[in-house]
Amino acid sequence: MQLSARAVTVRFGGLLAVQDVSLTLARGEILGLIGPNGAGKTTLVNVLSGFQRPQSGSIHVDNADCTRLTRHGFPRAGIARTFQAVRLFRNLTVSENVETSYVAHGSGRAEARRRARDLLADLGLAEKMDFPAAGLSYGEQRRVGLGRALAVDPCFLLLDEPAAGLSPPEADELRRLIASLRERHGCGILVIEHNMALVMDLCERIQVLNSGRTIAAGTPGAIRANPEVRRVYLGSTSLQ
Repeated sequence: MQLSARAVTVRFGGLLAVQDVSLTLARGEILGLIGPNGAGKTTLVNVLSGFQRPQSGSIHVDNADCTRLTRHGFPRAGIARTFQAVRLFRNLTVSENVETSYVAHGSGRAEARRRARDLLADLGLAEKMDFPAAGLSYGEQRRVGLGRALAVDPCFLLLDEPAAGLSPPEADELRRLIASLRERHGCGILVIEHNMALVMDLCERIQVLNSGRTIAAGTPGAIRANPEVRRVYLGSTSLQ
C-alpha cells in the first residue's frame, strides 16, 4: 500500500510554494522530509492531508485519487497528521482529548474510552489519562496530539515537526516511540523535522526540498554526503 503525491504544485498568489513535487510513502516505511524554512514542506503535508488543494498534480492511495476529497475524507482514506502547534482541547482530560477522535470516527463512548486508555498507555501516558490537558508538559501535550492522530487507525501518519521544543533526551525518547509506532500500528510515517540526529537515525529514506522543489532523495548516508544538500541545508547543522 502506498501514499503518493504526483507532480504537485501549489501557488499562493505569485509565490510558488511547491513546484512539481512527487513523493511516495509505503506502508511500514519511515520517510524524512527536510529542507530550510520556507522550502514547502508543511505546504506539501497540507496537500497530502487535505488541508490544501494543489493547483496541479494529484494525491493517491494506491490507485485511488484522493485529491478532491474533503478534509474529512482524508482520514477515511487512511491518512492522519499532527501539527507544528499542539491543538489540544485544554479544558478536557487527556483521555477525553483522544476519545473525541474515536467518537468522530464512529466509536461509541464506552468503546472510545476503552481504546483511548489502551492507546495512551502505549504512549506512556497511563498515569496522566484523567489529568486536564492544560496541565501537561509540552512533550506530553505532543504525545496526546500523536494519540489523537493514531485514533484514526491510519495507514499513513504525517508528523509535522514532532520534536520541536523538546529537549535532547525528550527528542531521543520520541525517536524510539515513533519507531515503535511503525511496528505496533503498521503505518507508513512521514516526518518533517529539523532535528537531523533524529531524522538520520529514524528514517530509511529522506527527501529534501528547497524553494519548493525536490533537490535530493535517498538514504540518510546519501543525503548526508550530497554536496547540494550540504550547501543549502546540512552545512548549517551539526552532523559530525
